Amino acid sequence: MSKSTPTSPSRKAASAAAFHPYEATTRGIRIRVEPRYMEDQSSPEDSHFVWSYAVEISNDGGETVQLKSRMWRITDALGRTEEVRGAGVVGQTPVIAPGKSFQYTSGCPLKTPQGIMVGSYQMSDETGKLFDVAIPAFSLDSPYTRRSMN
Repeated sequence: MSKSTPTSPSRKAASAAAFHPYEATTRGIRIRVEPRYMEDQSSPEDSHFVWSYAVEISNDGGETVQLKSRMWRITDALGRTEEVRGAGVVGQTPVIAPGKSFQYTSGCPLKTPQGIMVGSYQMSDETGKLFDVAIPAFSLDSPYTRRSMN
């Protein structure tokens, strides 16, 4: 398993980091995620909460890679966890050349007003060798989340 290094924003990248508060880099592949609560698709009185999340996959490495599959671990506020696996993302298995990026948006419904997602992408390098790229854990928070001091 490849080691993932969470990235701290530099002073120069402060504005970019504010847009993408969740970021991780593995083998030169940088993953940025921005979740957003979808008020118009949610129904709190029916315990139905929906988030979208925008993902940017940037190849900061020196070789072309292809995204083959994904794995998500989604945990709601009650600790219930679901694991989702599948080929590609949003029906695609993008090839990402050095210096290029791929962006997509997807969504996640929960029965609680808060949760967390974390996962990984399986990529292949130019020789066909598979490796895992970490997707940083990110929080799914709604305006209905109870705040407490820990």
